[in-house]
Amino acid sequence: MNKRRVIYEGKAKILYEGPEPGTLIQYFKDDTTAFDATKKAVLDGKGVLNNRISEFVMTHLTSVGIPNHFIRRLNMREQLVRKVEIIPLEVVVRNIAAGSLSKRLGIPEGQSLPRPLVEFYFKNDALHDPMVSEEHIAAFGWATAQEYDDIIALALRVNDFMSGLFAGAGIRLVDFKIEFGRWFENDHDMPRILLADEISPDSCRLWDAKTGEKMDKDRFRRDMGGVTEAYAEVARRLGIIRESGEETDNVIHFTGGSK
Repeated sequence: MNKRRVIYEGKAKILYEGPEPGTLIQYFKDDTTAFDATKKAVLDGKGVLNNRISEFVMTHLTSVGIPNHFIRRLNMREQLVRKVEIIPLEVVVRNIAAGSLSKRLGIPEGQSLPRPLVEFYFKNDALHDPMVSEEHIAAFGWATAQEYDDIIALALRVNDFMSGLFAGAGIRLVDFKIEFGRWFENDHDMPRILLADEISPDSCRLWDAKTGEKMDKDRFRRDMGGVTEAYAEVARRLGIIRESGEETDNVIHFTGGSK
């Protein structure tokens, strides 16, 4: 791994130069952070779970025609993805009030929203990823008007599909964060907007549909414990891992625990 050129290292993933032009290798770390990385931990097995859950979701998104950067899984911690020009915006889709929305607007956590809300945040750690409007995006040239419309449409399509996917597993999709990028398939073609992020319990709020139990990164943020166990339960319900611990091409046996 040390021989490969690092393109970017974030809080939970590393991007390496890919084996083919226009590709990257995305490596999922066990590192976990919250509150602008002021809270940190290493949770054994988390990266493996996030890799497999993200692979599962991305494969299903591809099957319903939602373009994304995922090509294939390489091993338990790595994926081959398309190299894109990341648009410097975090896109948050909300179905149920939680987190910063509840704090900003005084809406009780758990209250269903009248319709899905799409919010934009400028990707800048030093500024703590401030919330921005369509006017900001246009004024500073972060995305064109057409790209903005494409991102909104794709984000809502992702939300519609994932809400059904998780509901079938007895899980409520409360909200999630995704990013998009410009994919230049050929030098002479116009770029295409792709979903270019992971989709996992690190980036989604997931609640048990019956009990409301949190099955996501909020367990780490709020010192609830059982973080990787909750992630493993999400994987079990989606059919990625089995209770028996059997391993197949599509199933993993999870042995890691949280620290």
